[in-house]
Formats: sequence, C-alpha cells, structure tokens
Amino acid sequence: MSIVCIIPARYASSRYPGKPLATLRGPTGSEKTLIERSWRAACEVADFDAVYVATDDTRIADHAESFGAKVLMTSTEARNGTERCAEALEQLGDDVEIIVNLQGDAPLTPPWFLSALVAGLRADPDAALATPILRCDGETLAALKADRAAGRVGGTTAVADASMRALYFSKEVIPFTAQTYADDADTPVFHHVGVYAYRPDALRAYPTWPVGPLETLEGLEQLRFLEAGQVVRCVEVAAQGRKFWELNNPEDVPRIEAMLAEMGLP
Repeated sequence: MSIVCIIPARYASSRYPGKPLATLRGPTGSEKTLIERSWRAACEVADFDAVYVATDDTRIADHAESFGAKVLMTSTEARNGTERCAEALEQLGDDVEIIVNLQGDAPLTPPWFLSALVAGLRADPDAALATPILRCDGETLAALKADRAAGRVGGTTAVADASMRALYFSKEVIPFTAQTYADDADTPVFHHVGVYAYRPDALRAYPTWPVGPLETLEGLEQLRFLEAGQVVRCVEVAAQGRKFWELNNPEDVPRIEAMLAEMGLP
C-alpha cells in the first residue's frame, strides 16, 4: 500500500489569481514559482512513494512538467483542494493507503510536519483525516491579529479537544485572548497548517456530502468533515526553528521571501 502526496493547484482565485505561478526569490537570487517550491518541499519527504500536481489548468500543468513533476489533470468542477484530490485519487487505482494533500500555497512546510501527519493518522484508526497544528508564539499571533485587523486572512486557527480531535477551524483568531505575549512566548492559539492526510474511503465520500453552513461561512474545506460527523485528528507539530507562513495574499510574497532568506533556503 502506498502513500501519495497530491498538490492541488488552480489558476483562478478570487484573492490571488494565478497564485501557483507567482514567483518567489530565494536569498541567492534564484526564482522559483510557488508550485515548484511546494513540489520540492514534498519531494523531501521520505514517507511519500509518489508526488503529483493536480490541476485543471494547462498553464500550471505545462509549468509543473517543465520542472519534472508528475501531473494529474482534473475537472474545473472541483470546488476546493480536497475535491480536486478526490478526483485525482480516482486516477491512481486502489493500492493507496494514505493520500496527503499539500496545498500549493505552503512551500515552507517542513518535511517533518508531513511525516508526523502520516504517523498521526495511522495512530487514530477512527479518524477520517489528520491535519497538523502549530502552537503560535507571540510574534505569529500578533501577525495573525494584524492581518485580521487589516481585513486580510493571514492564516487559519484550530481548536481541539483534550484527545486532539478537532472542534473547529476558523479564519478568525480563536480562541480569544486579550493577553499580550512576548515574541518568543507560547500562546494558547494554534495555527492550522493547511495540509491533510486522508483515508481513501473518506476522501472518496467527501464530494458526495453537502456543503454545510460552516464551510460556506468560513470558506474552509475541512469543516465539511466536521459537519458530516467525521473525526478529524489534529497533530501538533514543532517548528524546530523554522518559520512557517502560507501565501494567501500578494502582500505575503515579501514576507515569505524574507523567511526563505532567514532559513537559507534557495
């Protein structure tokens, strides 16, 4: 049984059209697109037997093939990355144990996040999927709050129960805390890392479930699992000194380029 990573990518985006092809400059001056950096991050994970880019756009497909990625073409009907992964799964046959969805806007995802995610799903046989969460330090929490105050979505936060099963995900900063934290201090807020590991049966069922009010309001695909009564396993991961941020808005490009430079990533 294999573990495959699928990177869903679409050109059309209400907040950032063409985002997968946005160029990020590394500290050496090397320019790579967002989708290439995400693919290279996935290729660093030893747990994966194969890595694919799933897209409905020939511009993205042609570019992905130019740097060596395997591409699965999907329809324009997929409403989010999980639905696109479900379409891609149908092209891969039955010999798949776990499907990891590494969203193409998260090129700074450390490989140990993804390994921990696979282990977390295997450890919870009742879970339909697993997703990583990262405890915010004071600096990250302040950045999330600043983005929301400016009307931008800077990231998603997660709340889990005592057994690390998800209670809710939100583009708001939850839980609320009025406390001020030092930049390097731990906070009670967890940043949801937009990566998922699915069991095949749950992923195949996902497109058949109705889109509920919470998914509609928040615009978060993982809420469909919760609204359908599925168990979502949260796996706490540690940054180990690595900075992490998703590219959600054009304004995030210089922030991520600065993180690339800080970490010495080409």
